[in-house]
Amino acid sequence: MIPVQVKEIAFDLSLSPVVLLVDQAKERVLPIWVGPFEAQAIAMAIQGVLAPRPMTHDLMKSVCEHLGASVRRVIINDIRDGTYYAEVHLQTMSGEVIVDSRPSDAIALALRTGAKLFISEKVAGYTLAVEELVNEEQQEELRRILGLISPDDYKKSLH
Repeated sequence: MIPVQVKEIAFDLSLSPVVLLVDQAKERVLPIWVGPFEAQAIAMAIQGVLAPRPMTHDLMKSVCEHLGASVRRVIINDIRDGTYYAEVHLQTMSGEVIVDSRPSDAIALALRTGAKLFISEKVAGYTLAVEELVNEEQQEELRRILGLISPDDYKKSLH
């Protein structure tokens, strides 16, 4: 398993939201297209915005807490026919429970609970180098988003 973090919600040329997951070295990016409501839920968690009433992922977190379960990790573990699959690993009083999930829901829940995010080796095969994700003009903006301010910073991160 490869640890990743949510770096940003971006938009493709058709303005569809894309969650960008980056590895720890910030060398590889996994773009996952999500729906607008899922993107909003993820963005709210990234920004620490609390809704006046619980949203679905807040409800899921609360249900887990009230039942004595905790979200241990989320793994984006498979891709089939262009669709990613994820697992939410819960620790309960009777042991670990693995729940099938859409990646967007699993990511939104992980962000709310502080659970670690991972991708499987199979899914890692679908990551892109920063240079592959966008054209040369867009690379500078992506480097800024990823926290790699200058080309020298980018080169340093590759070592």
